[in-house]
Amino acid sequence: MEMLAIDLGKQSFHLHGIDADGVVISRKVSRAKLENAVTELDPAIVAMEACASAHHWGRRFSSAGRQVRLVNPRFVKAFVRGSKNDAIDAEAIFDAASRPTMRFVPVKTTEQQDLQSLHRVRERLVVQRTSLINHARGLLAEYGVVLPKGPWRFRQQVPSAVAEADLSNLARELFTELMDQLTDVEARLAKLDAKLVSICREHEACRRLAALPGVGPVIATALVAAVDDGRHFRSGRELAAWIGLVPRQYTTGGKPRLGGIGRRANHYLRRQLIHGARAVISRLAAKDDGRSVWLKGIVARAGFNKALVALANKTARLAWVLLARKEDYLPA
Repeated sequence: MEMLAIDLGKQSFHLHGIDADGVVISRKVSRAKLENAVTELDPAIVAMEACASAHHWGRRFSSAGRQVRLVNPRFVKAFVRGSKNDAIDAEAIFDAASRPTMRFVPVKTTEQQDLQSLHRVRERLVVQRTSLINHARGLLAEYGVVLPKGPWRFRQQVPSAVAEADLSNLARELFTELMDQLTDVEARLAKLDAKLVSICREHEACRRLAALPGVGPVIATALVAAVDDGRHFRSGRELAAWIGLVPRQYTTGGKPRLGGIGRRANHYLRRQLIHGARAVISRLAAKDDGRSVWLKGIVARAGFNKALVALANKTARLAWVLLARKEDYLPA
């Protein structure tokens, strides 16, 4: 068998393929019997949706000497015919993976999976911190206490504001409990940030990326977790487009039409790169090097926000060069 498509699940999996005699094989197997079933059918290629557990199974099948094709679920959807069930989904995966122009998701290594998991946990803690601060800010406003924006200024001023406010004992206990929760979240967040700094120092590719302006341990490790060495992108522009840092295109009749940046993106990477660009552009005033002059020109012509996207785009392109060609960054 040349190719076998698998619709992944937690406990049950559906297989779809065509054997050497042209007979369609469509069967359901349990988790315990999946690897034995694949070994029995002996496909050269195993195709799956790039969804939960796909990278785990991709590593298992790759280690058995099979070529693995992971297809973006958005691309699979176009091949679904009729109502949705596991058999139809497996057939759609088979059809999508058979297309000669289909772009596949590379299987993540265990190291990439570890880094990505670290970033997911960190992102959850950041969301929790923001939620706690907003909750406390809203409750304090009901007592006439208004605090400045930003987590650090909030953290600095909330003890004195609560101490000076006319609050009941119950209200003070509630705010003390909220601040204790915030302290715990910040401590865990600081621990993860220290872990990212340590990984960045030890990882060669991360060290190269961290030399870029606006790139620190968070962005460097996030890029490596997402794209590894970047070789599955043909150019830096492809990487920037995948992250979501290029305009949407709607071209018809030979007339190109470009809009703003679209919603199809790696939102986490895009957000981090734009945060890094903001840190660079906010410190341009006293600089006169080539990059700074270029950025000042964009800010003057198009505004601050478009300059952020332009710098994030350039950073992504440079990151691809450093990863794919294993070169060091040399400032102009």
